[in-house]
Amino acid sequence: MRLLHNDALGRLVLTDFRGETIPPYAILSHRWSDSEILIEDISNRTYKEKEEGYRKLQFCAERAAQDELQYFWIDTCCIDRWNLRERSKAINSMFQWYKNATRCYVFLSDVSVSTAIEPVQRSDWEALFRASAWFTRGWTLQELIAPVLVEFFSREGYPIGNKASLDHLLHDITNIPLAALRNCPLDQFTTSERERWAKSRGTTEVEDVVYCLLGILGVSMPTAYGEGKESARRRLQAEVEAAANAPSIIPFSQNPRFVGRESQLAELEAKLFSNEQTTTMLAIVGPGGTGKTQLALEVVHRTRQNNKSCSIFWMDASDKDSLYQSYAVVAQKLNIPGWDDDQADMKQLAKRCVVEISARQCLLILDNTEETTLRSGGSSTTEAADLADFLPQSKLCSVIFTTTSSDTAQALASQNIIALRELTLDAALRMLQVRLTKLLANTKQQEVEHLLKELSYLPLAVIQAAACIKASGITVQEYRSRLDDHKELAIEHSDDSSEDRLQDSGVRDPVAATLSLSINQISNNNKLAAGYLCIAACVDRKDISLDLLEATSQAREDAIRVLDKYALINRRPAESALDLHRLVHQALRKRLQVQGRLVQWTQRTIIQLLKVFPDNDHGNRSKWRRLLPHAQYALLHSLADDNNKERMRLASKCATTLFSDGRYKEAEELQVQVMQTRKRVLTNDHPSTLTSMDNLASTYRKQGRWKEAEELLVQVMQTMKRQGRWKEAEELQVQVMQTMRRVLSDEHPNTLTIMANLAGTYRKQGRWKEALTLMERCFQLREQVLGEQHPDTQSSLNTLSDWRAECELIHSETTL
Repeated sequence: MRLLHNDALGRLVLTDFRGETIPPYAILSHRWSDSEILIEDISNRTYKEKEEGYRKLQFCAERAAQDELQYFWIDTCCIDRWNLRERSKAINSMFQWYKNATRCYVFLSDVSVSTAIEPVQRSDWEALFRASAWFTRGWTLQELIAPVLVEFFSREGYPIGNKASLDHLLHDITNIPLAALRNCPLDQFTTSERERWAKSRGTTEVEDVVYCLLGILGVSMPTAYGEGKESARRRLQAEVEAAANAPSIIPFSQNPRFVGRESQLAELEAKLFSNEQTTTMLAIVGPGGTGKTQLALEVVHRTRQNNKSCSIFWMDASDKDSLYQSYAVVAQKLNIPGWDDDQADMKQLAKRCVVEISARQCLLILDNTEETTLRSGGSSTTEAADLADFLPQSKLCSVIFTTTSSDTAQALASQNIIALRELTLDAALRMLQVRLTKLLANTKQQEVEHLLKELSYLPLAVIQAAACIKASGITVQEYRSRLDDHKELAIEHSDDSSEDRLQDSGVRDPVAATLSLSINQISNNNKLAAGYLCIAACVDRKDISLDLLEATSQAREDAIRVLDKYALINRRPAESALDLHRLVHQALRKRLQVQGRLVQWTQRTIIQLLKVFPDNDHGNRSKWRRLLPHAQYALLHSLADDNNKERMRLASKCATTLFSDGRYKEAEELQVQVMQTRKRVLTNDHPSTLTSMDNLASTYRKQGRWKEAEELLVQVMQTMKRQGRWKEAEELQVQVMQTMRRVLSDEHPNTLTIMANLAGTYRKQGRWKEALTLMERCFQLREQVLGEQHPDTQSSLNTLSDWRAECELIHSETTL
């Protein structure tokens, strides 16, 4: 937990009390505006620029000081919104944070009191107080109930009263029982009664109406923004019912419209926990868009309904980082030591989870498993993790993998493989029917069957077609007629392996065709939304930050709602991000390529990435880690053009952050590109070129590649000396010599070479005492290690003699 306070110089700073005893603190309850102070504003010391947010912050700081509290907490700037793990923990910890606060200050921005005389007369504020929007918001419910001491203030900062003195008025406004307002334990109230307290409250995101009840109901669960209110409510109900059962993590509710895979579902259920010797491994394999995840999800919910003692954990196995993040959530759920330490070794934490899971009956879902060897963000150059190391080995456990790769399915599950192809006509018809009940009522059966055939009975294409028909308000006949105009854009993806292709029962690529038609409809009504899809096509398909999408907040929200309505994105509002399905992402890129616009949009995306990609400051680590996969993707798929300054700047930024994160091989690849480009464009002697050479040398040293590092640094130092930049050359040589001493020892030939060069730099600066002392040390060590007759020893001796003579001559001339 981070807390704000003022340092000795009166500057506002954040202190992280992770793993330490949290001191007494005040906490702020308020309604958000468009001018809230964020954690990066605190780090960058730009928080005073946001007038409305700063007014609240200043109020909270001054009030806490008056109450003799050194620390205070404000949600907008004490939570790192870029750190997904931290955000998830924060949402589930919020009730406890408010409960543990010494004081809670409620800042009522819509309650104005014209006098500063205390106590403020009730007649001056009661009407505004009763009408305050603070009482209508979902998240403020827990902020009223959880703390022991809640104090209310006007927008001017004048005190109005507290929860104890105003309890009858608060009861009258909210209908919350007086006992609850007086901090009676919440388990004294039924679940349905506590849920009613939020019934008339609203939230910006529809799911938050449910999520704001987590602490009040005493449960925790992963948030899944975009799932909808009813889905969130069903999951919450399941968590409440399962509180006394086996702990589980299922981030998605059961799909009430699940159809078409009944036989495969029965086969999977029959095979669960069938291996009496070790873990039962099963795999669902099929091309993208065939419904693998939906089938796994149905298995999960049926297992939970039929076996209350079985723990179920849903994991994202698309890459190493995602798998670690999934295990971190499991660790929190099972209270495994280290779960609350953001600096914990994620690999070891995951392995501790595996040990705990293996001791209980458990079903694991590893979604999006494409390989048995996982890498960070899909990079082929990063340290890999063997998936086998993160699987339970126990007859009590079953694991279901979803994958598009037949080889991966065979390697992981051997004979227990469920292969999905296109739907049958009947199943596809039912899938369309449940989404378009009214629109199908007057549609000829033959017309619907023709459409489904053209869509290759592919679930993803059927869903997107239904979304487009519904969003556009057109009939099935009209949709099919328009789809004909977009078939030529349905280009088969070249990277789809032949064994994973669907039968040629319709257009060559139904997802590309439905996407093309949807984009055409969207472009007519919201060009901004269509542009967002083009940017999304030029970055990684997962966790696309909304910061990459330029526009006012309302225009951006309107555009995203349109894309969501057409089922082209998956929203992640809690992370201010969105995802694309793999096939949608591929089809978007193909569309731009065919139109000759891919290069143009990739460049626009690189420019936008440069605007939001942070500097290499530790406080920005979470932000750059989330943006880095997108920057790397854009760089990988853009042309290395010497005249593209923006690309080179982004590559340099990425290299610096990769170096900071210890990903030296990836950093090296980009640094080599930057260095070579700068040599061609700026010349070998340009300061920026020398900086890039120095950066690359540092990366070589981190990998123990001393010879390559030395060769580069010698070039840099020689150039600096030629340019008369002795001070910079000296600093570089000192840094290198200290590193070589630490790693290679004082006596290593490479260390002695740098030592001699540094002595020469001192001499050029006229610092004779330092030059002679260092050269004498160099000579002694070479004589000791290499022998008296070695050429390097003799060279050191001759240099030392010459320098002494030169120094004496200068001294005598000065004396005269």
